[in-house]
Amino acid sequence: MKNSVLPLLAITFCGFNQIFSQDDLQLQDDLQLTSKDSIVISAWTVGLGYNFVDDSATPFGQYFLNMKETWHGLPYPSSVSIGRSFKNGLGLKVVGSYNKYKVGKLVDGNINTIPRNYYAFDGMISYDLNKLIGETGWFDPFLQVGAGYTSIGGVKRSTANAGFGFNIWLNDQWGLDLNTMGKWGIPKGSTKQLQHSAGVVYRFGIEKGLSKKGAEKLALIDSLAKENQRQQDSIAAMNRAKEEAALAERLAKEREQAQLAAAEKARLDAYNQRRNDLQAEIDALGNIQFNFNSSFLTKDDKAKLDQLTQILMKEPTLTLQINAYTDSRGPDQYNVWLSERRGETTASYLLGKGIEAERLAVEGHGETELLNECDDATYCTEAKHRINRRSSFKVLDL
Repeated sequence: MKNSVLPLLAITFCGFNQIFSQDDLQLQDDLQLTSKDSIVISAWTVGLGYNFVDDSATPFGQYFLNMKETWHGLPYPSSVSIGRSFKNGLGLKVVGSYNKYKVGKLVDGNINTIPRNYYAFDGMISYDLNKLIGETGWFDPFLQVGAGYTSIGGVKRSTANAGFGFNIWLNDQWGLDLNTMGKWGIPKGSTKQLQHSAGVVYRFGIEKGLSKKGAEKLALIDSLAKENQRQQDSIAAMNRAKEEAALAERLAKEREQAQLAAAEKARLDAYNQRRNDLQAEIDALGNIQFNFNSSFLTKDDKAKLDQLTQILMKEPTLTLQINAYTDSRGPDQYNVWLSERRGETTASYLLGKGIEAERLAVEGHGETELLNECDDATYCTEAKHRINRRSSFKVLDL
């Protein structure tokens, strides 16, 4: 009885161990870090927004109740900022803003009677409250303190600032910023204001890190990875020989491919060199030059074509494109026809010398590719016009 139970227990244990291992692997496959597991821990920010100033002498008493009577704002963005946030939750920001005190609004407890320009430049130190309440990844409330310089209607003052606000991040780069600052004039007799801001912010130079949940998930992933690695090591030992054989085969194929590629490159280089040499040899013969309004070949032209025939006979696989042109005189349509006639005359001479028709292509370009300044608006001598009346040769293939 005892001897029959032991093998059964061993089989059962192995079965549970296999099931456990498969569950671990499946859990590791399902458990992956995502963008939701990371947060921005430091970045540069720039912002553009609207600012509103409440200088009613008792801004904290009414706050949002008398906005129409006490708040000053412009119908266009009037505040710019640049800042830097750090891993420890602290941030630095400078803000420049512009506004106008409107006539009829409450300023310093009295009705404002003249329009006044408002300029402010403020530097702030902020602290991210998420460091205390926990990261959300999209909602960043903060406290801020600092100092600034304000000019209201030409009256300048230094201010001590304090306030709060929050950013709502739509993605890693773009977000909305809303904040409020109380600004207390430092010189004796200065008034206090509230300055509110609402706008868009853009982050760059971003450094990201894991959230608390992300760190916990990473620790679990690492733990599962170690267990998976332990299992994979035993499998790798059995597959190593097979992998080494496959690697050797792949390297052999790569060497063969490299040799074929080198041979093909050498062939192409030789082909291109031979083609360039033939083009240079043909170019050295010079263009076929035609008389005015003529497509007939001169004695000198025929001599050049005889030399070209010798090259074509020597290179039986060489194919050419004959490009024919006119000077600028005469109607465009006529010049196209005349250039085609010149190309055909040139080709006909070579055909008469025994060159196969399939080795020659003819194109007439009219007066479209002048070699000098002799266009319809420029006076030129006959010698200069003659330069443009030509047939030239381009190597197509070997």
